[in-house]
Amino acid sequence: MAFASTARLRDEVQRLFAERPFDLAFWDGSRVAATTQGGPAFSFRSPRALAALLRAPGELGLARAYVSGLLTVDDLDAVVRLVDEWEPPRLSLSDRARLAAAMLRACGLVLPPRRPASELRLRGRRHTISRDALAVRHHYDVGNELFALFLDESMTYSCAVFSRGARTLEEAQLAKLDLVCTKLDLQPGDRVLDVGCGWGSFAIHAAERYGATALGITLSEPQVEYARGRARELGLADRVEFRVADYRDLRGEPFDAVASIGMVEHVGEERIDLYAARLAELVKPGGRLLNHGIAQLRHGDDETAGPFSERYVFPDGEPLHLSRVTLALERAGFAIDQVERLADDYAETIRHWTERLESNLDKAVRLIGPERVRVWQLYLHAARHGFVSGFETVYQVRCGRP
Repeated sequence: MAFASTARLRDEVQRLFAERPFDLAFWDGSRVAATTQGGPAFSFRSPRALAALLRAPGELGLARAYVSGLLTVDDLDAVVRLVDEWEPPRLSLSDRARLAAAMLRACGLVLPPRRPASELRLRGRRHTISRDALAVRHHYDVGNELFALFLDESMTYSCAVFSRGARTLEEAQLAKLDLVCTKLDLQPGDRVLDVGCGWGSFAIHAAERYGATALGITLSEPQVEYARGRARELGLADRVEFRVADYRDLRGEPFDAVASIGMVEHVGEERIDLYAARLAELVKPGGRLLNHGIAQLRHGDDETAGPFSERYVFPDGEPLHLSRVTLALERAGFAIDQVERLADDYAETIRHWTERLESNLDKAVRLIGPERVRVWQLYLHAARHGFVSGFETVYQVRCGRP
């Protein structure tokens, strides 16, 4: 009887998708084989996995089923490529109704699973200070110990630079920190602001290696506590300060240089001009700004990062086009003098992060549980594909305030 319950669904899948770059296996042992090689294999471990797809067809339903452990896959990279590249046949309303009916019959009398605990749905107006704080903390406040499993020793959580000859992740992150300091022409005694400072690697590097005094701001309390501890250990507490603060909170504090590394993608279209104007207020005349951030490449209907990233990874994340970011900087009075693309570097960075995390999966599960570990695995594989496929890139934009 259990085997017969999926028969109609299997028939409909084979009829509607004559060419199938994927393999489906069901909880009763039945299977729909792929017609082409190289695609992923999906294993529905419970009827509730189908119920999740019925409740939210498409990427979100797949993500919920996977994150919940109701659906397993053999190759996350292949899944990401399939979701991004496969163009399924257009189904008529009657075909979609028949497929849904077959899924319902296969599910039986089961309730759709609840949304996973790691899914976040924010309320209110986007990119207010309070909502941005909730979004940032959802991603970063999972525990410093988790990030330590896959980041380099400096805990730098942004694109490393391998294209200058670095071979290890540690070397590449050091090269990136030096690159930013060099582009900002940091001199002993300069006062530098690190917007979105993370665990403090850039601010500490600027003080320790270039003789600057630095202020780092982030919306994550655990990051600030960690960064302050590192500064004390290195004897830099008198030259490096860290605060829990939003960029909109800063006023009347002039800086010789400002670095914004991996933060602009959280600002949003609605606030990008305010962001640029506020940074311009903070840079002294003759000072420099280095804006390092992910940028959207495609124009059209697929500009968003997708419902998985929106709900599980970077709520309200909004990578803008480079042209929009540079327009905002120019409107604020900055003169742009250099733009550098680092997409290949970021793809390689994420490859290192993924390998490090997946070599420490048991520790990660003990720290944050299997559900959130699956979120992080899927996120890292999808993020790397974004840079490899040309969906997005990362730019460093250097500019000055005349």
